[in-house]
Amino acid sequence: MRARLLVGWGRLRGALLVGLGLLLGSQGRAQPSPAASGLFVFTRPGRHKAHVPYLSPRNLIIISARLNGQGPYNFLLDTGVATSLLTNPQLADLLGLAHGAEYHMQGVGGADSGLRAYEASNVRVSLPGVAAATTTWLVLNNDVLDLSGYVGMPVQGIIGADLFRSFVVALHPEQHELVLIAPARYKAPRGRRWASLPLVFFHDKAYVTVGVQQLGATPSTAPLPLRLLIDTGAGHALSLETTADHRLRLPDHRLRTDLGRGLSGIVSGSLGRVAAVQLGRYQLPQVLTSFPDSTQVHERLSGTERARHGSLGYEVLKRFTTVIDYPHGQLLLRPTAALREPFEHDMCGLDLLATGPSYRQYLVLRVAPNSPAASVGIAEGEELVAINLIPTQFFSITDLNHMLHSQDGRVLLLLLRRANGELYSASVKLKRQI
Repeated sequence: MRARLLVGWGRLRGALLVGLGLLLGSQGRAQPSPAASGLFVFTRPGRHKAHVPYLSPRNLIIISARLNGQGPYNFLLDTGVATSLLTNPQLADLLGLAHGAEYHMQGVGGADSGLRAYEASNVRVSLPGVAAATTTWLVLNNDVLDLSGYVGMPVQGIIGADLFRSFVVALHPEQHELVLIAPARYKAPRGRRWASLPLVFFHDKAYVTVGVQQLGATPSTAPLPLRLLIDTGAGHALSLETTADHRLRLPDHRLRTDLGRGLSGIVSGSLGRVAAVQLGRYQLPQVLTSFPDSTQVHERLSGTERARHGSLGYEVLKRFTTVIDYPHGQLLLRPTAALREPFEHDMCGLDLLATGPSYRQYLVLRVAPNSPAASVGIAEGEELVAINLIPTQFFSITDLNHMLHSQDGRVLLLLLRRANGELYSASVKLKRQI
């Protein structure tokens, strides 16, 4: 099972983590308050700040960390995860992690997915300038997420709430850097360009209330105040669950699409837009929004988490210098030059998977129906060999992703290899569908 291009990873991951959350919740596991002392500390006496570089392939935050002194290994940084995950069971064996309690994972619809996870305790985690002497992880028995193929680089798992409970975390997307700050030493900026929004917490996850103006609303209609999960591990801009509030509705103009793949089947839904999202003093217009089918996401949340209306992903957060301040319960935003960039969806209809030793071979995972790619006969399982006469080995999967939703009407010349080895070319004219 592999994630879909663009919005797919958020929904796939959501299906997995909802299942884990239900499963762990059924065991009665108490979770510490976000304001409690975190597990991570600075490694050098007297230090109160650490700088951690990150990469952002396909709108995901990837950081490097050492586990039990081994590595470094790459991990997705994700506020949407209360317990860190090791998705590569072979790495767990290499590190000699002890098997703790085992859990059975539910899939979409509540069916047994066949996936298992076990607890691994006393895992030491080291990042530049900070470390946690003992943390608890969940280890999956099968790498169903295939994060590596999705982002085009080796990724071994997900680091979640432990890091955010320990520090004030500032994201600087223009510099691709995290700054971890000691909560006792942090002073919130007061410049007029900063917006401050309060955070509330459920199960170690942070939620913010923002105003959302739906398409078709009159100018005098007040935006809906919606509670959204702050989700750095989702590449989408906005995801809304329409059954969470009777006032939420699907936009008239929308794409019926597969938003990803869950543990026992496709996670379906619609892709559309909202008229605006209001984040404090800042308004983002025409925000691309995914609307997952309610039975596959919202109705499977625990009681307290059902109070949410959706999630706010990195496609929005990257337009700001973002301070996620769990200890003081606040989200601070200062816009960057990316604030006014339009929100765009894939205009070609190709979902790609990175393969090969260096993740520079690209297979067509899926072709969207009625898309430009489908109209020229491109099929699943084919290899994308070149684009505009340049071999794809010279592009990262993020580069290709940008090209495939770069400009309405742009023509791309693709060279592909069929399963039988035959090469053929196809001229694809990009089309904005939403």
